[in-house]
Amino acid sequence: MFKPTQPLYRRIRRLALTTKQVNGGYYKGTGSGSMGRHTKHGDYVIEWHKVRTYIVPKELQDFKLTPFVTKNMEPLKGSFEGDPKGALSGERYLSRWKRENGQD
Repeated sequence: MFKPTQPLYRRIRRLALTTKQVNGGYYKGTGSGSMGRHTKHGDYVIEWHKVRTYIVPKELQDFKLTPFVTKNMEPLKGSFEGDPKGALSGERYLSRWKRENGQD
């Protein structure tokens, strides 16, 4: 039976555990935490003392740092201005298909 070399084996052992590498009962989760509890009737009750709230500082008018995204950005190629259905418009799909593939 083949075994990985020692340096490769050490590198494998440093990776994060998965549920397949440990016995039953291991649940990794997403780190999101619970914001409430389940009732015996199948409902979910939000416990507001568990909900995360983020307080924005009041003195942001004279704030010197700017966001990483520029405000001088051109419209995206996939924007559908003037069409109320947007990307789900069947007429727009058919017209583009005919334009790219020719008449059928």
